[in-house]
Amino acid sequence: MKTEDLISLLATGAAPVERHVVARRFAPALIAGGLGSTLLMALVFGVRPDLAAVAGTPAFWLKLALPFFLALGALAATARLSRPGVAPGMAWAAMAWPVVAVWLGAIALVALAPPEARLALVMGQTWKVCPANIALLSVPSFIAVFWALRGLAPTRLRLAGFTGGLLASATATLAYSLHCPEMEMSFWAVWYLLGMAIPAGIGAWFGPRLLRW
Repeated sequence: MKTEDLISLLATGAAPVERHVVARRFAPALIAGGLGSTLLMALVFGVRPDLAAVAGTPAFWLKLALPFFLALGALAATARLSRPGVAPGMAWAAMAWPVVAVWLGAIALVALAPPEARLALVMGQTWKVCPANIALLSVPSFIAVFWALRGLAPTRLRLAGFTGGLLASATATLAYSLHCPEMEMSFWAVWYLLGMAIPAGIGAWFGPRLLRW
């Protein structure tokens, strides 16, 4: 078969790619996953009773800012990786800067604290359960994000699994923040990030199996 004939055969019946297909996959997935994680948080852990009071403090919004901006960066990276052969590009920087910012803030907070108070600033009261709680709440978002990815065409499956898992866990951490009593940046810099890293690692591990097409 001549090359021209092969090209004509492959092109026969080809339809144009639907515009905004990535957004149309991820929008309902993130809504469903976010609602699922929030509902699971409310049922399993409960919303903190003083939420209305702490919502008026800058610390609460800083706590939400970490997973919010991580989710934005992970969404940008995952959306790019959902296309064949596309690299994350500058989306890596969008994921990195919230981590660097919270680490710098945590280092400054601990350095300025009295030596006897430093360990408590890092460990808080819930360090034993925080990462596992975030991983648990990530399940609905993880399922939704990977549903969206499977309907697209990722080729860098391990990377797409990592960023998809991070997107799911950052979304779940937003929900968990409505329950978590910890208000110190040094706590979030360790235990929130560890909790978000667990689903990201799981996504990287299972990406080649779950996203193969």
